Amino acid sequence: MNVRPDRSDLIATLPFAPDRFQIEAFDSLDAGRNVVVAAPTGSGKTVVAEYGIAADRVDGRRSFYTAPIKALSNQKYRDLTAIHGDAAVGLLTGDNSINGEAPIIVMTTEVLRNMIYAGRDLRDLGTVVVDEVHFLQDAYRGPVWEEVIIHLPHHIRLIALSATVSNVGELADWIGTVRGPTDAVVEQKRPVELSNKYLVADRDENRLHLLEMFIGGGLNRDALRLDESAVRRRPRSYNGRGSDKRRSSSGRRRLATPGRIDTVEMLEDRGLLPSIFFIFSRAQCDEAAKACVDAGIVLSNDAERAEIRTIVMDRLAGLDPNDLEVLGYERFVRQLEAGVAAHHAGMVPAMKEVVEACFIAGLVKVVFATETLAVGINMPARSVAIEKLTKFTGDHHEQLTPGQYTQLTGRAGRRGLDDTGDAIVLWSPWVRFDDVAQLASSSSFHLRSVFRPTYNMAANLIRTHTADESHRLLNLSFAQFQADRDVVQIEARLERKRAKLAEKRMEAESPYGDIDEYRTRRRAESDNRNQRRQASAGQMRGAMAKLKPGTIIRVSKGNFRGPVAVVATAHRKAGVRLTAVTKGEELLLIDGEDLGDIPEPVGFIR
Repeated sequence: MNVRPDRSDLIATLPFAPDRFQIEAFDSLDAGRNVVVAAPTGSGKTVVAEYGIAADRVDGRRSFYTAPIKALSNQKYRDLTAIHGDAAVGLLTGDNSINGEAPIIVMTTEVLRNMIYAGRDLRDLGTVVVDEVHFLQDAYRGPVWEEVIIHLPHHIRLIALSATVSNVGELADWIGTVRGPTDAVVEQKRPVELSNKYLVADRDENRLHLLEMFIGGGLNRDALRLDESAVRRRPRSYNGRGSDKRRSSSGRRRLATPGRIDTVEMLEDRGLLPSIFFIFSRAQCDEAAKACVDAGIVLSNDAERAEIRTIVMDRLAGLDPNDLEVLGYERFVRQLEAGVAAHHAGMVPAMKEVVEACFIAGLVKVVFATETLAVGINMPARSVAIEKLTKFTGDHHEQLTPGQYTQLTGRAGRRGLDDTGDAIVLWSPWVRFDDVAQLASSSSFHLRSVFRPTYNMAANLIRTHTADESHRLLNLSFAQFQADRDVVQIEARLERKRAKLAEKRMEAESPYGDIDEYRTRRRAESDNRNQRRQASAGQMRGAMAKLKPGTIIRVSKGNFRGPVAVVATAHRKAGVRLTAVTKGEELLLIDGEDLGDIPEPVGFIR
């Protein structure tokens, strides 16, 4: 069991008293168990990870903190450095390698997976934190999580952090099956109450309607009637005269998706800043920030602009001026000073860090971002706006799932600052209001594995394992557990037995030589003796069988020593038996053991 760090020291560093679920997770870690923590975004799951890392520091063991994306890894590196100091924390991502032998390493999950396949020595590793573990259902990243959980040596404690999912118990059961005792710690309540709103642009009245989605526990009927009154885009119909025309929509209200500039101005007027404005396109995020500044929007004052310039100089001072020019430095700074910014994976890490630092400090009031900003990055806002509920996956457009919607809106509401957080969905001609409300009210976030053996996985398994071992590891996947958990349980039991056998073999090693080699040699010597004995017995049986009645041989049996005359030979299952007579006319029954050596005739009588 790990030595528990003094809780009072850790709690004293928190800006709030620990919640029930955090204390429960601390207790599980103190008992030496794995733990899966499922709680709403912004509720403080990371505190559990920091507690486990503090325990490893007391024990003198290392800790790995893994995250699905580089932006989250970079932020966790900064957070842990602030707690433990530069010398104690390292960072390993595709872009950076800093202090790789530090006792605490922050890394992307792929880096840890590659370490395991490369056979890296992890005996001094105490804890692995798997952040955003609900990415198990991500088609591209999900299998990496399962590979890490399955392949990690069993002495390593696992802390899995997840947004709220409805089957967290099933996930904990699987981890418990493949890794040992695991507790599920669940928190359903958000730290800041969420208010879902619907924003509609009414062209007939030339105004924006900001409406509550739910009133008194049910749908807002005014919002429903407004949405149903809209002129929606319909398929063209054939009029029978060789041309198409739209169906008549006279008397219907003309509604539209609110413009980005109008939306930002509305958020400012209603005191809903700072805000994260989600747009599922990198290019459109850049375009939105540019459009706001070109329209003359300024959300910062002189003092804030001075602070922004200081942060920019500190974070970007190391970049070459020519590179900054190529990256659109002047436009970037102009947007920041107006209190507006874009944030997406296409930006260089240094610029993303500047945006994050300015937003956390309350200097930037609106960030146009892709969904990667919702993945664990600590950038809470007063409100969140979602431009549309569909996104392009690279192959096709698909609607957000309840889990993805919850992840995005989890950024709304700052703990200790806001009584409520507002999640604002913009009207769209493609999605009806009742569908939006159903998405917002859904609490069913079933986590389902998308684990499939990829080419890369197969190549690594073949390189490092036999065919039987590879098949066994695939049988331990969460996908297999959800399909037939008995297979995984049996495979895990066999795995533990094999591990126990290997442990006992190591304990049986002697400084005087290898015990297995000694046993093998003893068995070989015994086998040789048996072979010689069998060969000798065969020769003895053959020689005794040739003795005819009247043949005189010398024997030694009991107290008798001397010559005897063979009277008869009998073939038994155990061998040949002789009946002989002594000079004193006594009968003797003689087998091969009585003779000792191969009998040699010394005479013959009739």
